[in-house]
This record gives sequence, structure tokens and C-alpha cells, in this order.
Amino acid sequence: MNIELQVIGSALRAAAEEMGAVLVRSAFSANIKERRDCSTALFDAAGRMIAQAEHIPVHLGAMPEAVAAVREREPQPGEAWILNDPFTGGTHLPDITIVTRTELGFAVTRAHHADVGGIEPGSMPAASTELSEEGVVIPPTRLDDDVLASLVAQMRNPAERRGDLRAQLAAHGLAERRIEELCARRGRERVAAAMEELYAYSERRVRAGLAALPDGRWEAGDVLEAPEGELEIRVAVTVAGDEVELDFAGTAPQHRGNLNCPFAVTRSACVFVVRCLTDPDVPASGGAFAPIAIRAPVGSLVNARPPAAVAAGNVETSGRIVDCLFRAFGRAVPVPAQGQGTMNNLTFGNDAFTYYETIGGGQGACPDGDGPSGVHVTMSNTLTTPVEALELGYPLRVERHELRHGSGGAGVHRGGDGIVRELRVLEPCRFSVIGERRSRAPQGGRGGEPGERGRNLLNGEELPAKATRELAAGDVVRIETPGGGGFGSQVRRP
Repeated sequence: MNIELQVIGSALRAAAEEMGAVLVRSAFSANIKERRDCSTALFDAAGRMIAQAEHIPVHLGAMPEAVAAVREREPQPGEAWILNDPFTGGTHLPDITIVTRTELGFAVTRAHHADVGGIEPGSMPAASTELSEEGVVIPPTRLDDDVLASLVAQMRNPAERRGDLRAQLAAHGLAERRIEELCARRGRERVAAAMEELYAYSERRVRAGLAALPDGRWEAGDVLEAPEGELEIRVAVTVAGDEVELDFAGTAPQHRGNLNCPFAVTRSACVFVVRCLTDPDVPASGGAFAPIAIRAPVGSLVNARPPAAVAAGNVETSGRIVDCLFRAFGRAVPVPAQGQGTMNNLTFGNDAFTYYETIGGGQGACPDGDGPSGVHVTMSNTLTTPVEALELGYPLRVERHELRHGSGGAGVHRGGDGIVRELRVLEPCRFSVIGERRSRAPQGGRGGEPGERGRNLLNGEELPAKATRELAAGDVVRIETPGGGGFGSQVRRP
């Protein structure tokens, strides 16, 4: 890369990062300002991702489809477009996306809102069977004051929702100014040419990484823990030169629950794995997507059709897709052992408040090192809400937050430990949990031991992986998150 291209590329990435900083610092809800469950990116005029902030993988990989859906409506400068429909480029309903025009393309923000309506506070019901039960469905819509007022009126805590949406809009205002300033400094044509080259450069880097992998075809499978029984995901990976095909034939059909994935989420998981295995430091543009062909049967768990419920598909199924892909690639190249394989989604709420969080766990050990403990793995990259912020803002008290010592799998390199988190509710509310790896443990690699399975408990009584309960003041929810798998078999010497 020549010097000017590096300078312009750095400016674009800095603008995307600054968008994220504005959104986080302006937001009202803990979900965005503390957990940072949001993402930002810049696209060119053709709708191709050019620069992104290092935020949430499952958000970022799905953004191009959201931009494509808005471009079909011929958006004009000065307009903001909003959507969350998982079947037109969204992920799940709490993730609200805003798209605006810039001088050379589009700016995009996506943020997980603490509530968007639906049958349960927090809009992450454990037992939803149709999309409409999970909240307000927003197709690509031009956003103005009347639309904003209509949308937040259908959500719990409308003042907080309005504040978070305005924080997103503030990030867009920043993006438009930064692109204008960059064009004024470097020239519009030079910046447009740099965008084109950044896209091509990422594609070349990923193609080179694929070419370094052995050619071949490898298969793998894993299961999700649905209330009605296990659901299988199957994948076949075919590497041929500088291209890869990922075929999900044999995956279970979409089901009546909410573990279904829209195709945009499946694409996000696939891109994440290929980037990890080829060139994780490649500039994060849409060019990295180009060498990847994905085949997902329509109407399957990984390419669901409306009106399928999808709340858990975005947060749980996406991670299992990653596990399957790593397992398949692992038949040809070294890959880490399985991590916790879940985001451990918790929601609490009533008419006065809604709170959502995810909880870290153990990462799988690598061929050359132990797995880290107490971290979010694969498709999540959020933080934990600080105890002070949680207890100040919500009728909840943190009784315990510590590592689950010994929960990582043994091996030459040990898997990371999970987390023990206990929350006491201080007033009556509803509670939902959506988790995985409660019946099947994260597996070790190359002879390493599995990590411990996760557990959900209410006042000491074990709950299933997915559950919704009515809580009274004083009730205690305890989550023990899974540990990561170990790597390598331990040889005992006499």
C-alpha cells in the first residue's frame, strides 16, 4: 500500500471509530453506553463496506444487506433510514440500524436497544414462535420525527429509546462531517479511488490466505439445545485455490422456536471464521467477503423465512455456526478448542425498566497457549455492565461476579474459565434467559478435555437452557457460564 492510500484508509477507519465513540458517549441505556453493544461502519456509493470500527462481529457482517435494502429505496442526502427487519438486512429486532448518505457513500450504525416491544420486557423472549412476538418489526423506513415518535410509543421506556436513537443520529452527523473534511483535504476523486483500492486490497489479502490453506473438502456438525430437542447444524467446507465454499446442506429445517438465523447472520459467522483463519489483521472491508461462497438451504435453521422467530438465532445459533466451521477447518489446519459457545443472554424488566446483558465465559485453548477466562467469544465483543452502573440504574443487586475456577478443560494448554454471576432483583419483574452449552459441553481440541457445561439457577433451583419466569423481590438468579475446551492430550509420566 502506498503512503497516500494508508493515510486515507486510516482516516476512514478513524471516522468509523469516532462514530462509535459518539454513539457510546451519547447513549442513554447501559446496553450501549456501558456494554457497548453497537457497531459503526462506512460504505461506498456502490453499497460496499469500506471501513468499520472493531465492534460486534455479528452486527458488522450483516450490515451490507441492510445497506442494499435501503439503496433500493433511493435514499437522498439529508435523509435517515431505519430498519430492524431480520429478513431485509437486520439481525434480530433489538438491533436497530440507521443508514444515511455521505458525500461518497453511506454511514451505518447498528445498536442493540434494551427494548423494542414484544411479549417480554427486553424483547428477548425465551419462547417466542413468531417474529411479531419479539417486538416492533421495522422495514426500511425513512426516519423523521413522526416516525420516531410512532416507533418509540410501541416500545417500553420510550424516553430511553428516543435518547438512544438520537445518539445513533449524532454518530451519523459526525460521519457526514468527517467524509466532507476528508474530501476537502484530499480531493473527492482521490478518496473515491482509495475506497476502491481498500476494497480490492482486502480481497487480495483474504485470497492469499485461502491459497495458503490446503485444498480439500471437510465436513462437521454440532447441535443447538432447543426446548423440543436438539437441532443439528451441518457444514461442508471446500477450499479450492483462493476461494472457499461453505455448504450447510443437511442442517435442520427452521423450527417453531427462535433459534432461527436470517441469512445475514449466517453470512456474518462465515466471514468471521474465514477472516480468523486467513488474515485476521486484514483491513475490515467488504472485499474480505468476496472469495466466500455460502450455500444455505432456504427454510433451514441457517436461512429461515418469515415469519420465523429469530431472537436467539442472532446470539446463539451464530456462535454454533462458528463452532461448526472451526471444527470442519480443524480437519485440515490447527484451530482452537471450542469456547463457551453461548452469549448467556439475560433480560429483566417490568413496565418501569428493562435491562439486558450477556455474560462472558471461557475461551478454548489454542495450539500454543491457554484460553483466556471470563471473555465474550466468537460473535460477541461486548463488555460487562459495571456493578456501580447496574445498581445505580436498575432495581438489581450484584451478589456475586467471579471466575468459575476450574471450569476450563484440561490439556497441554488449558481452556479458559467461565464466570459465576448472581443478580438479586429488588422489585417484582419478568426474567428470561437464553443460553447454550447446558447439556453438551464445549469440546477440547486434539485430545484436550471439554470445559464445564453452563448452568442457570433461580433461588438454587436449576432452570433449562431457555426459560422465562416471574420474579418476586428478593429472588436470586445465578448463571454459571461454560468453560472453554482444553487443547492437546496430557501425557502422564511414571
